[in-house]
Amino acid sequence: MLRTFVVSLITLFAVIPSAHGAENTTAWELFDWMDTSLRGEWKLSSAEQQTGTESYKHKALLPLAGTDTTAMAFKLIGGEVTIQEDLLPNTPKQMVTMYHCKDIACSNLKATHYCSKQNQPEFLANLKESTPNKIIFDCDLSTELCQSDEDHVHQIIHELSNDGKHLKSSYLSWKEKKPLPNSSIYHFDRKQP
Repeated sequence: MLRTFVVSLITLFAVIPSAHGAENTTAWELFDWMDTSLRGEWKLSSAEQQTGTESYKHKALLPLAGTDTTAMAFKLIGGEVTIQEDLLPNTPKQMVTMYHCKDIACSNLKATHYCSKQNQPEFLANLKESTPNKIIFDCDLSTELCQSDEDHVHQIIHELSNDGKHLKSSYLSWKEKKPLPNSSIYHFDRKQP
């Protein structure tokens, strides 16, 4: 209810030209894309579908590939103004990412990733390049971790198939201010209710 009211207010003011430019989406639009397209439970795709990645071969995850076990879940929490992503629940690699407005005006979406690397990188939505089927969060360069040499996730990308049944989630890592070649990329299939 509160979220609906806030989204209505933001939509009302969306007709006012934005400092971001006409080609950009708004933070609330991106939030709605995430909520409507990602909400629910996802299972790890079969080993054959894990293209371009070796992430699923981790000993804790290999038994999940191709099973009906929940390997990713998105849900609304906090009065419907925060999306909680639970990645690889009930495994030693379990991680959580929280997505919410950066500020009271919701000028952007912020994400904090509670990582198995034992750090918590913070992200800002890339409103210029995100689409309903490709949601991009870049490391917030105003934070210490994102500018450090420490191994950390530097970008999160969720890519949804046109039919909404397949999700590719990439957690692209950096170390010493350079991309790492073996980042974590997972392919998921939507679980049937």
